[in-house]
Amino acid sequence: MNLQKTYSVDEAQKKLEYYCAYQERCHKEVLEKLQVMRMIPDAIDIIVVHLIKHNFLNEARFARTFVSGKFRIKKWGRYRLTLELKKKNISKVNLKAALDEISEDEYLEVFNALAEKKFDSILETNVFKKKKKLIDYLLYRGWESHLVYEKANQLVK
Repeated sequence: MNLQKTYSVDEAQKKLEYYCAYQERCHKEVLEKLQVMRMIPDAIDIIVVHLIKHNFLNEARFARTFVSGKFRIKKWGRYRLTLELKKKNISKVNLKAALDEISEDEYLEVFNALAEKKFDSILETNVFKKKKKLIDYLLYRGWESHLVYEKANQLVK
């Protein structure tokens, strides 16, 4: 027998308030959570409107904190940040505003520090393989290709 807990609108609302207060959430995550809770579409609409009205759910704030955290902690570049925010259905306006909060100087400083640290940590003795590993690593992290190839050529010399 499949016994899954059912929730009233008030119970689900309280649960989602806690869910959003614990950590910034995007609309997509909240909708997925409500669907997992097996809420009907009308109840989902009521709960989402409540969360937005009471500032538990704010897409612009989510985008800013997401970009800030992933850039400063995980050292992701703009391409990766953009891709991940698009996966979360963040609007282009909020996406651009969040990316604009990263200053160009800080962006290049983080990129150069990351590239140099990774280059020094690669134990490969073949220069071409070492360069390729560095390039692959930086591209995976979402850094722009012109920056990556320029830095790789600079470090290999």
